[in-house]
Parts: sequence; structure tokens; C-alpha cells
Amino acid sequence: MRYRDLAGVVCEMPLAVVRSAEVVAGRPWRVMRWRRGQAHYSGWYWSATVGRHVVYESRLELARLLLADFDPAVVSIAAQPLRVSGGSGGRVRSHVPDFLLVDRAGVVTVVNVKPASRLDKPVVAEALAWAGGVFGGRGWRHEVWSGGSAVELANVRFLAAYRHVGRVDEQAVSDVAGAGAPVSLAELERRWPQRAGEVRAAALHLLWRGVLVADLSVPLSASAVLERAA
Repeated sequence: MRYRDLAGVVCEMPLAVVRSAEVVAGRPWRVMRWRRGQAHYSGWYWSATVGRHVVYESRLELARLLLADFDPAVVSIAAQPLRVSGGSGGRVRSHVPDFLLVDRAGVVTVVNVKPASRLDKPVVAEALAWAGGVFGGRGWRHEVWSGGSAVELANVRFLAAYRHVGRVDEQAVSDVAGAGAPVSLAELERRWPQRAGEVRAAALHLLWRGVLVADLSVPLSASAVLERAA
């Protein structure tokens, strides 16, 4: 197993002994390049969870990254975190997963993002099965993600605009956090009509942080009922 540390130096060690904290603190394994006509849409996303930019190589990866950043249980996110290699079926395989996530309980999840249309291809299925066995042997979860609810993702993408704590009014955040719940977004705005814009932004920020929750299986609107997280 190999990964790049914070200085970009390649570190090599058995997967069985590497600590997830070392991996998430390092740099992405691959150096991202852009070229005219490239098939994938790649870029950098500023993650509120880790307080820095995280690389992605496709819109599908960006969607999974948004969901990870939105998940209050996730405390660490690393993109292209490491490279594993080993023998399988008489050949040497190597693999760089898309993301590594660590939750509050210390559970590590390695995520591979693949379009659903590619999962039935034997070469892809074999590679993912091998990777799942390697990471499972380390005691890490392995997730293959091909997309989710379009409505939920649209809601999370919208809420991500309010993820920056320094861009919402502190007093409005305090007022909304102290308001009784359940309450609709429209009702909150009616309580402070002179600050409706700040109150709306504060409520959406608290939804992003998981302090408040709402039904994200339907499009968010002024009638959305906000409740305290359990």
C-alpha cells in the first residue's frame, strides 16, 4: 500500500498497519490534469467537514462528495487517498479508490464511484470485488456508489451554498437555533420579517449542519417543516 503524505512524499507500508488518520492527512495519490475535450468534469470542492478543498474527477464523484460533506457522522474525507496492489488470479492488480471517509465512531469507509452502466462489465466487477476483499480484510467498509435520489441530491446541492459558517449572520443562527420546533421555514421568516433573508440563510445553514432536519425526499420550499435533530 502506498500513499502520499502532506509533503507529497510517497510512503509505503502494509495496509494492515496503516492508520486512516495518516492517509486522510496526506495528498491525493494522482495529480489531476485538465485538457481540452476530456471526458470527465473534474475540479476542487471546498469541504466544510475538513475545512479545505477536496478533489473530484467527475460529476458523479462530486455528488458523492457533497453527500459525504453533508453527513454529520462523517468527520474526515480524503480523495484518491491511497494505492493498493497485490496478486489476484495470476495477475498483479492495483487500485486507487475515489474516497476514504471516517465517521465519529472511527469506522472507515472506502468509496468507489462508478456509473451504474459500468457495473455489469466483467473487468469492472472483478476489480471492485478484489478491492472490496482487500479493504474488507483491513476491517474497512467498501462502498460502490452509482448515484441516489435526484431530489435529495438537488436539496443537498442547494444547502451546500449555506455551508460556510462565516457567511451567515451569527445572531440569526442563534435566534433560529433557539426557536421552537417543529416550525416551517415560512413561519420563521414571519417571526423576524425585518431579517427574513438572514433568518432563511440561518435556517438553511442549520439544516446543512444537521442541527435541524427536514424531509429531503421532497423539494425544499418555504412550507418545509424543520425539526430538531434527534
